[in-house]
Amino acid sequence: MGELFRSEEMTLAQLFLQSEAAYCCVSELGELGKVQFRDLNPDVNVFQRKFVNEVRRCEEMDRKLRFVEKEIRKANIPIMDTGENPEVPFPRDMIDLEANFEKIENELKEINTNQEALKRNFLELTELKFILRKTQQFFDEMADPDLLEESSSLLEPNEMGRGTPLRLG
Repeated sequence: MGELFRSEEMTLAQLFLQSEAAYCCVSELGELGKVQFRDLNPDVNVFQRKFVNEVRRCEEMDRKLRFVEKEIRKANIPIMDTGENPEVPFPRDMIDLEANFEKIENELKEINTNQEALKRNFLELTELKFILRKTQQFFDEMADPDLLEESSSLLEPNEMGRGTPLRLG
């Protein structure tokens, strides 16, 4: 990328481009990295400019990519740095990129929600398992041997076929 120092010789130029070719021309000039743009309409409100919707779409895609990057780093997945910037996509490709980024963001949010629910369920089940172990331990310690003999006859399979009613209590 070219560097813009104060001492470097520069030339001021004004380009007039057809709106159909403007995107490709500005993209190529941006790839060169040797151009600095000046705002010739400083008094025009930012929201009244011609390409404000495209800029907003790009900012939204950038936000989604930052979210994906944050999730990748949170999962300790290494990100390979190629050292080069990808080429600027054409406007028709931007729609596909937007859709892909939207899909990936929604999937990651759903995964995060499901992970939180699973973690919460795991903790609740672990707590219940601990409670059941403690209550079983309590009943084992407090068990009356006479009561155990009376109740064990209720559970034996040879007693089931007798047909006589059992009296409890």
